[in-house]
Amino acid sequence: MEQEMTYKKAIEEIEAIVKSLEDNKMDIDVLGERVKRAAELIEFCKSKLHDTEEEVEKVLKSMEE
Repeated sequence: MEQEMTYKKAIEEIEAIVKSLEDNKMDIDVLGERVKRAAELIEFCKSKLHDTEEEVEKVLKSMEE
């Protein structure tokens, strides 16, 4: 059973993928798969940041009332 993805876990996985690319340790046979995974993780992080920003704005707006 896969644990729920968090922003922190996504960033750590992206960093690991980037490090493998930088160190030339990624096998060419998995390169496309890992780049696709990194793109999915980046999209997840962008969405999480957007959702968090909206939540913070709602809280701040409610405090002004």
